[in-house]
Amino acid sequence: MANEKISQETGKLIGKIAHYFDKIGVAVIDASDTIKIGDTIRVIGGEVDFTQQVESMELDRQKIDMAKTGDSFGMAVSQKVREGYKVYKV
Repeated sequence: MANEKISQETGKLIGKIAHYFDKIGVAVIDASDTIKIGDTIRVIGGEVDFTQQVESMELDRQKIDMAKTGDSFGMAVSQKVREGYKVYKV
């Protein structure tokens, strides 16, 4: 039961950080589930744990409204992240 409670608080795992462009504050996320504009995500890893709304996403330098399983897409993030940090939909 404890694991279920933690999972519900964290949200549903939808991907992980594959790369971070520090100068422009953009993360590349390898999606393991669908995510769309307007969703709220939570990024957890190391000392980082923050929540933000998805405002825009790009795939192959084209703006997209939704990313699906297997996509590697870019989006601006509000804090510095590192490769391997987990991304959850809340």
